[in-house]
Amino acid sequence: MIKAVRGTRDLLPPDTALWNHVEASAREVFRLYNFHEIRTPIFEETQLFARSVGEETDIVSKEMYTWEDHGRAESDRGQSLTLRPENTAGIVRAYIEHKLETRGLNKLYAIGPMFRRERPQKGRYRQFYQIDAEVIGPQSSGSDSAVRDAELLELLATLLDRLGIKGWTLQLNSVGCSNDRAAYNEALRKALEPVKDNMCVDCQRRAVTNPLRVFDCKVPEDQPIIETLPRISQFLDEPCSQHFEQVQSILKAIGLPYQLNDRLVRGLDYYTRTAFEFTHGALGAQNAILGGGRYDGLSEALGGPSAPGIGFAIGEDRLVLALSESAESVQKKPDVYIAPLGAGMDQEAARLARELRSHNIVAELGSESFRLKKSLEIASKIGARFALIVGENEVKTDTFALKNLALGEQLSVPRVELARKIAGG
Repeated sequence: MIKAVRGTRDLLPPDTALWNHVEASAREVFRLYNFHEIRTPIFEETQLFARSVGEETDIVSKEMYTWEDHGRAESDRGQSLTLRPENTAGIVRAYIEHKLETRGLNKLYAIGPMFRRERPQKGRYRQFYQIDAEVIGPQSSGSDSAVRDAELLELLATLLDRLGIKGWTLQLNSVGCSNDRAAYNEALRKALEPVKDNMCVDCQRRAVTNPLRVFDCKVPEDQPIIETLPRISQFLDEPCSQHFEQVQSILKAIGLPYQLNDRLVRGLDYYTRTAFEFTHGALGAQNAILGGGRYDGLSEALGGPSAPGIGFAIGEDRLVLALSESAESVQKKPDVYIAPLGAGMDQEAARLARELRSHNIVAELGSESFRLKKSLEIASKIGARFALIVGENEVKTDTFALKNLALGEQLSVPRVELARKIAGG
C-alpha cells in the first residue's frame, strides 16, 4: 500500500472545515485592513531564496527542496529551481518584476503551501501551509512608517481574537539596521569565541558564519550560554531606536499588549528593525503561531528599487492545531436529509434537493432503496437538522413530511413552504 510521504499528510473532514473557517476569517480581516490577494508560483529560481533568506540559514543550507531543471527549452536546462520554503521572497520578486512601486503602497496577502526538508514534529510538516501578508512600497508611500508596523500587529491581534485564540502573547523586538547588525554580529563573535566549543554542533558553525542564528538554537544545554550574550538593544542607532519607540507608542495608544524580548531575532537574514512573534501556550515548547518583521533592504538585495516593507507568516498548521477542539463546531452540518421512499422517488427527491439548494439550504440525498428507519438513522448520524420524507402520497399532494430530528416533531409542509420552514429551523 502506498502511503503519504513522511512529513506530509492528508487533510480530511471535519478538519478541512476548520481550515476553511480559518482562511475565510483571514480573508475577512484582510479586507477590513484593505489588503489584496497575490498568488505566486510554488517554485522559484534557487538564487531568489539564497540571496534573500541567506545562504547560511538552516533553510537554505539544509531544508530546501532543490533540483536542476531538465526542460525541453535550451534556456531551462541546468536552471536550479526550488520549492518555495517561504513566501516573502516570491512576493518581493513579483513586486520588482511587475513594477508594483507605481501603485504606491502595496498591501498584499497570500495563502498556500510551503516546503522544507525538516524533521517532522507536532505542528510542523515538510509540506506546510502559511497565511502571509506584506506591506511594501516606495518610501514616499509611507511604507517605512512605524504606523505600518503597528497596523500589521493590530491586524494579527484582530484575527487571533476573531478565531477565538485565547491567551496569545505578542513578543516584540528591534533588530536594527544593517550597520547595527554588523556591529552586533562582531560583538557576538567575540563573546562566542571562548564558549562556542561547549555548544551544539550547529551553534559552533553559526558562531563563525552567522552569529545571530545562535538565537535560533533550541538545545536546552546551550540556553545558559546564550543568556549571557550581548543584547541587540545595546547596538541600535538613533533612527532605529526612535522607530521602535514609535511602534511601541502606537501599540500603547490602541491598547495592544506586548512583551519586549531582545533575544527575538527571527530566522531569516532579510529582517531589519521591528521583529515579532505571537506565541500560544497550547503549542508546547515550540509555541510560536506566527512571526514576522521589517525587511527594508530586501528589494534592493534582489535588484529592485528601494522599497521598505514589513510582513508576517502564520503557520496555518500550528494555528489550526491551537483550534483543534473547534473542528466539529465549525463544520457545516446538513440542514436536511431527503429520504425517498418507494420506486421512482429518487427522481422526485433529486428535484426537491435542487430546489432547496437554490435557497442556500444544505441538503443530503438518500436512496429509495433505503427503508425509512435506515434513512432516519443516517440523517441523525450526519447531524442533519431535518429529515424530509418523499413518498408517492407526498408527491401527489405536493405536501411533505418534515421531521425535526432534535425535537422528534413531524409536520406536513406544502412544497412552497419547505425552504422557509427548513431555513427558519
